[in-house]
Amino acid sequence: MRTLILFLLLQGIGCAMFGQTVQETAPPSFIRTVIFQGESRENVGNPVISLGSRLQLSFDDIIGDEADYYYTIEHYNFDWTTSQLSKNEYLDGFDDIRIMNYTNALNTLQPFSHYELSIPNQNVKRLKVSGNYMLNVFNSNRELVFSRKFMVYEPIAQVSAEIKRSRDLNFIDEKQIVNFSIDSPDLLLKNPKETVMVSLVQNHNLKLAINDLEPQYTIANELIYRYDSEASFWGGNEFLQFDNKELRVTTADIASVELDELYHHFLFLDFTRANEPYTYNPDINGGFLIRNQQAQNSDLEAEYVWVHFRLKNYDNIDNSQIHIYGGFNNFELDNSTLMTYNQETGYYEGARLFKQGYYNYKYVLLKEDGSIDDGFISGNFDETENIYSILVYYRPPGARYDRMIGVGYANSETIRN
Repeated sequence: MRTLILFLLLQGIGCAMFGQTVQETAPPSFIRTVIFQGESRENVGNPVISLGSRLQLSFDDIIGDEADYYYTIEHYNFDWTTSQLSKNEYLDGFDDIRIMNYTNALNTLQPFSHYELSIPNQNVKRLKVSGNYMLNVFNSNRELVFSRKFMVYEPIAQVSAEIKRSRDLNFIDEKQIVNFSIDSPDLLLKNPKETVMVSLVQNHNLKLAINDLEPQYTIANELIYRYDSEASFWGGNEFLQFDNKELRVTTADIASVELDELYHHFLFLDFTRANEPYTYNPDINGGFLIRNQQAQNSDLEAEYVWVHFRLKNYDNIDNSQIHIYGGFNNFELDNSTLMTYNQETGYYEGARLFKQGYYNYKYVLLKEDGSIDDGFISGNFDETENIYSILVYYRPPGARYDRMIGVGYANSETIRN
């Protein structure tokens, strides 16, 4: 009887864990500049790579004590619930291995240890299957330090997409619609309304993903998606930027420079753009690049700098909060991104520690209900240049995991009615 009860309890726990959607764990304040890239070297935070391609992870520990870190890799379903696959079914080799490639900073005021991990490596030979994955980084006490999602696809399906303005006249100047089709000439997609899943992502930010679309039409092996409101994104505005590759000089972005224990860069005053006309300003869609103009190796020789932000906002935000927002921390909001109101200056002010480089950022409103209003400060414009990713998954009848069979991209530079 005890054995039966124990079995039922374990089965219940397993079912509960199986149905739980996993979330990324944001790094603590001493882990900085997490860069997670595929072979394109585009710093997107949550890379999408083809099966057999290489992943690169790097991060800094600003305590600088050469701490030990370990990593594991987990496979997930389309909805980020745990897949039924055992580790040896999706991983050739073994994980839970210490990250051995690390180096201390050179000639910097802020000490730090720089860690790098490449996959595949001598322990992880390859990832066997496509789908959703999570890379977890632990400390020597087996405590989870941070985690990052990534996606692996098989180049089977061909995805064609175009960006259009909203058909709803109330949002024609503010929203962008993703219309797309999926063609799979070499793989018959059986019962696609049940077996094909799609995720639409704006500017590589998984927190904005749309995941609940079904094909509207089927022509031979081609699936057609021509939704309007269901596949719509707020256009947002171009990201603001600063470039502090030079430590000691002011620039078009940096109003003044001070040196205390570390350098402090004070940016020019920013203004609310929601009620201003759209102005094109080339950006990298929220990304960032690490660089020190005087260094041979920016990874090790780029300084950490306190960057000070000031925003003049005219609108009442009630009990909401204003945060800086961007790919520099994978679009997370925390105490380091919070802007506080200064009664004396009348500005919202904040400071955050950044490694030298080029950064995109914008201001967003965090509402009381936890939702993010991307356009409250920046505005929403249909002309805004955004990059869209279309991730396609397929689970054949009887299969035990969701394959990712294709990926497509579209840019709103070519938006039309």
